[in-house]
Amino acid sequence: MKTSAIDIMTTRFHTLTPETPVSDAVRLFKQASREEGRKIFGMMVVDSEGSLAGLISMYDILLFMRPKHTHIWGMMDDIDIPGIVDAACEKTKSVQVGDLMSSEVLTITPQTHIFMILDIMIKKHVRRLPVVENGQILGIVYLSDLFYNLLDRFAEN
Repeated sequence: MKTSAIDIMTTRFHTLTPETPVSDAVRLFKQASREEGRKIFGMMVVDSEGSLAGLISMYDILLFMRPKHTHIWGMMDDIDIPGIVDAACEKTKSVQVGDLMSSEVLTITPQTHIFMILDIMIKKHVRRLPVVENGQILGIVYLSDLFYNLLDRFAEN
């Protein structure tokens, strides 16, 4: 049975830099999703030496783009929506990934046991954990990697 991060981690991953404009990051999310054949919901952010600097997710970007006056949404006409969306998209051109990313990132090692990974993901409400050893990113474990590994075990029984 696969029992450690190294057994279930994804070694193919996409990264961004803190200087990447958020508008470019959105395009890269879409491009990576096409390349992977599955939706990409977050990416690791690396510094100039390739070390992990943070994580950015679609949630971080959507939170930034969200209009501030949510109390008036019920009074808005559908005709107002395109202008609001355009304004939100325009905002992403002047903001960098480093401004929105989470810089305090939980990481695991290649030897971290899958039940420890499960415990971290549940307790900390995270869906992805970078696998790092000696400052180098080796891969990433997604909640789906963990789920399907455990699901495969159920199928064997």
